[in-house]
Amino acid sequence: MESIIPIQGKVKHVITLDPTVWIFDDRRIDLTTYFTQEQINIDEMEQYKKDMGKHWSREIMEGATFPPTLKTEAKYEKTKMLTGTFGILLQQFIRIAGPAEDAKTIVFELANGEEFSVPLEEGDRLIFKFSDEGKPLREDGPVHLLFTDGSNQNDPVRNIHAIRID
Repeated sequence: MESIIPIQGKVKHVITLDPTVWIFDDRRIDLTTYFTQEQINIDEMEQYKKDMGKHWSREIMEGATFPPTLKTEAKYEKTKMLTGTFGILLQQFIRIAGPAEDAKTIVFELANGEEFSVPLEEGDRLIFKFSDEGKPLREDGPVHLLFTDGSNQNDPVRNIHAIRID
C-alpha cells in the first residue's frame, strides 16, 4: 500500500500528502470526541495569540524554569498520540493546491479503480482519518474519508490513492 496521496488535476500546484507524518501535525483532530462535541470555528491567528499570551504569563508568574507539570503534560500528549484516533481536515490541503476557477468537483480515486466525488464547495466538510487507536490505516488506507457531520463515520470511503480536482 502506497502512503502518499497526490492532489492533481485542475490545480495551480500539484501536491502530495503523506498521512504518516500527520500524527505530529498540530492541526490534527481527535476523532474520539470530534463527532460528539459542538464544533466551534476559531481564527487560527487569534488562537495563536492567546496561546502565546498564556505562555508568556506563565513564564512571568513561574519563571523560565520548567515545572514538573510540563513533563506530565508531555507524557500525556505522547500517550494520547500512541493510542488516539485522529483525522485532519482536507480543506487546508485543497486550498494549498489552489483549484482552478473552473474546477467544480473533488474526485477521490480508489485502489479498485472506482471513484467517489463531491462538489468542490463541500471540501470544507471532509476529514481524512489517518489513525485508529494509535495505528496507521494499513489494510484499507492510508486514509478514510469522513464527513464532518459524522454521517458516514461507520462506513467511510476507504482505499483512497489519489485526489483529482475536476
